[in-house]
Amino acid sequence: MRPSCSSVAATRTDARQGAAQRLELIDKGSCSAGRQTPLLFVHGAWHAAWCWDEGFLDFFADKGYRAVALSLRGHGGSLAPKPLRSISMAEYVEDVVEVAQNLPIPPVVIGHSMGGFIVQKYLESHSAPVAVLLASIPPQEDGKSLMRFMRRHPWRTLKGLATGDTTVALNTPALAREQFFSSNTSESDVTRYLHRFQQESKRALYVDTAFLNLPKPRRVATPLLVLGAQSDGIFTPEEIHANARAYNTKAEIFPEMGHDMMLESGWRDVAERIRTWLTHHGI
Repeated sequence: MRPSCSSVAATRTDARQGAAQRLELIDKGSCSAGRQTPLLFVHGAWHAAWCWDEGFLDFFADKGYRAVALSLRGHGGSLAPKPLRSISMAEYVEDVVEVAQNLPIPPVVIGHSMGGFIVQKYLESHSAPVAVLLASIPPQEDGKSLMRFMRRHPWRTLKGLATGDTTVALNTPALAREQFFSSNTSESDVTRYLHRFQQESKRALYVDTAFLNLPKPRRVATPLLVLGAQSDGIFTPEEIHANARAYNTKAEIFPEMGHDMMLESGWRDVAERIRTWLTHHGI
């Protein structure tokens, strides 16, 4: 039996012992009256739990929620039992399952980019009261974003595929801005975040999300809030709308915002939209 929500540990940042790895968690706030359901945040490729701790975790903790962000295996402070390049999307889903099962009650799951893809896969076989997708990889991705980057940067793409270096898409301030940030985000912030980006699993990026392990929307009954960004350098608004249609809902697109919706200068607007939607659903 899961403990009640009131038995929240005082630990703010810790690592949970998994089957073969340790998962870094950043855990803020606690459940309050009317806010019994915890929020579980799942980061995207090249990121870790830190990206939610720039603003989102404190925002929701201040609103009376328990807000938990994990670093997937091989990311941030989480260890991995094998080389990062070969970790599969299914293994990332296992990380989310492990953390969710150790929370008092099934959490709201909120995923960004690749984390949104992971949330979609998680929901195929696990329940959640509601879920949120931010600039998520669509279920019909089929490598479209990789092909767009290849057309813009053919030599960088070939180098990345040949060497396994997945950071070739974002290892300069100009590339990081092109992919993740709008013109509204300061150059100093772009550079600061760039220094925190890391390698990603080649298997997850180039195989699972392209064709091997695509989400199956028909298996998902959880209500979804689908949010996208007008100036997203990875996924087009049309792809975000198609993502929403796959789950029989409508996407909301934030103008003048880049892919990293939780790090952009307008992140509070995104967080507030999520909060009002959660409140509408009684969470």
